[in-house]
Amino acid sequence: MELDAITNKVLDAIDTEGFRQEGAYNLRYNGQALCHGDSEYIKIKRKEDRQGIDVYISGEAQGEQVHIPVVVSASGMTDVVYNDFYIGEGADIKIVAGCGIHNSGCNETRHDGIHAFHVGKHAKVVYEEKHYGEGEGTGKNILNPVTQIYLEEGAVFTLDTVQIRGVDSTERRTDVDMGPDSRLYVVEKLMTHDRQTAVSNMEVRMNGDGSSAQIVSRSVAKGTSRQTFHPNAVGNALCKAHIQCDSIIMDGAQVCSIPEIDARNIDAQIIHEAAIGRINTEQLLKLRSFGMSEEEAENVIIDNFLR
Repeated sequence: MELDAITNKVLDAIDTEGFRQEGAYNLRYNGQALCHGDSEYIKIKRKEDRQGIDVYISGEAQGEQVHIPVVVSASGMTDVVYNDFYIGEGADIKIVAGCGIHNSGCNETRHDGIHAFHVGKHAKVVYEEKHYGEGEGTGKNILNPVTQIYLEEGAVFTLDTVQIRGVDSTERRTDVDMGPDSRLYVVEKLMTHDRQTAVSNMEVRMNGDGSSAQIVSRSVAKGTSRQTFHPNAVGNALCKAHIQCDSIIMDGAQVCSIPEIDARNIDAQIIHEAAIGRINTEQLLKLRSFGMSEEEAENVIIDNFLR
């Protein structure tokens, strides 16, 4: 299927691997599944009871990718979708998601994606999700993702989320239940500007012995934007977890970081740390000595911080 220029531009921004209509993929466009394909070990089926898809990934899938981007270009639309992923024992898979809104009107445009991952024993999953907004309109772009992760014994899950531009409001909810010897890696990157707001709530429940979690959040707040981070690591068994929240604050912005740890087992080892501060003055002066303007120097520092 041939896609229009706006759709291709948004896809370039949200799909880090490059969206192609081959292999396993599903493109959702303005509230409808526009096109999709299967591979030998990955099957995608539309839900019959509500909007969304079920993705079945066989344990024989090794090193494969599945792409499930969402593009919304209709101003005033509210799109809600429920996607479930069933990953077989021993699978090794990368799932590339993301939502981009192109809003050329004056009405609020919103996408709520509810994703649930059922990860089998010893499976390895990398899930990438990028959020992006653009358009010459005055209407707000709103994204409210919900991510639910269920890890069986020995499963490994990497959650890599990015929001860099054009999202006026976002409320993210992430819930994780971890079985024995499972591992979780979370990297959350976010930049807000103007009057944008961002809230991220996360609860990771380490229920099995030997489970471990590493949660890293990096953000930059500009203008009068507001950010709130509340990750919570709950140790219900012999487990390890580390939460790290680092933020750069600029202009008249506000950042609230609330890392929480909750040990409910004598063998739980959980650490948290948080830091909020302005751009390092020495770094700024050094870059300006190379002939950069203050704005150029700030952009270099921010890009490297969020890399």
